[in-house]
Amino acid sequence: MRPLDKPRFKRLLFVYSRRWRRRAIFVVGGLAVGGAAVALAIAADWAQKAFHHFIGNWPFGGLVVTPLGFGLIIYLTDRFFPNSGGSGIPQAIAARTLKDTAERAKLVSLRIAVGKILLTLMGLLVGASTGREGSTVQVGASVMFTLGRFSRRHQPGLILAGAAAGVAAAFNTPLAGIVFAIEEMSRSFEVRASGLIIGTIIAAGLTSLAFLGNYTYFGSSDAVLPMGFNWIAVVACGVVGGLLGGLFSRVLILFAFGLPGRAGTWIKAHPVFFAAACGFAVALCGLLSGSTVYGTGYEQARAALHDTGALSVFYAPLKLIATALSSISGIPGGIFSPSLSVGAGIGADMARLFSATPIGALVLLGMVSYFSGVVQAPITAFVIVSEMTDNHSLLVPLMLAALIAQGASRLVCKEGVYHALARKFIPPPSS
Repeated sequence: MRPLDKPRFKRLLFVYSRRWRRRAIFVVGGLAVGGAAVALAIAADWAQKAFHHFIGNWPFGGLVVTPLGFGLIIYLTDRFFPNSGGSGIPQAIAARTLKDTAERAKLVSLRIAVGKILLTLMGLLVGASTGREGSTVQVGASVMFTLGRFSRRHQPGLILAGAAAGVAAAFNTPLAGIVFAIEEMSRSFEVRASGLIIGTIIAAGLTSLAFLGNYTYFGSSDAVLPMGFNWIAVVACGVVGGLLGGLFSRVLILFAFGLPGRAGTWIKAHPVFFAAACGFAVALCGLLSGSTVYGTGYEQARAALHDTGALSVFYAPLKLIATALSSISGIPGGIFSPSLSVGAGIGADMARLFSATPIGALVLLGMVSYFSGVVQAPITAFVIVSEMTDNHSLLVPLMLAALIAQGASRLVCKEGVYHALARKFIPPPSS
């Protein structure tokens, strides 16, 4: 038997060790992202309960605490954690697009991950109408980018995997994490990296399962939509949800790139005062809604879905306004959960028009329609809602509603909010 050539053996050893090192980065990163998502979920629940306890004792306290909190958060964001404001998903999309490592580090880094977590929790602690899921996406992208900092060749794949793992771990929805990576983060699928991305999502999901158990985010729903007249509700929810989602996106994009005239100049020069004004307006929405529009909106959406609590006819518009105000203020926090909650309110309002249609089905249609209208990613919308509610009976109506909503949204806003906002973080090409 001929002895193995030593130089060739060394080359093979180097190649295989490099491959396993790369795989280890994805797996270890997935575990880290899952741990961060669990920690943020637990802390976010505590922050919301603390604020609701405060409001329960001092109903008008939000008029003081919320604007002061918004102003302080914006000051800390601009001073210590730049580029950590808002949802975080546009930053992750932009970071994946950029070619320069230093430019990417301005959008996804360990420093930003820490700031994102702390400031998102602060927002929920003072009553912001924000979610933690968008924040988890930027945190996941930051963790993976940090772990693979010296593997420049694979940075886009690492960022993509971290963002997808963030969605999967935040909602316990591994399939939605994959779809989100394909449709929203990359709008394409890198076949060579697909196994590693799935491996990262599995690692993050297992970490979440280990700490939180095998839960369904909104609880299991067995709602169905009988054939016939009830299907008119699919079209109605799709049109209304899509138009309102597009309007919401257009407002966010308009403020993100600056209002024209003196108003825009003043906002740019006084971001802390503008954030405080937004916080005061959010507190007013809280008073008008009976304190239901604060936070992620999870409890309200779950109650509407399972018909355990009636939502006011004003819940959806007030929650939409409170979420828009929280977002345009610039404080860190996502729009994922609040959007689903607004959609649940739209579905509950539709039940007043379609009294013969099961309310659970209308709530799910409202969720999908409004969320699809905001992000204009219909596949992600119906997959994540069906997976979050363990409902497979409504897949076809949810698909149809998502597509109708996307079309209606484009009448108002030409592009989904995440990709439109991502352009803000991409420097213009040098001439």
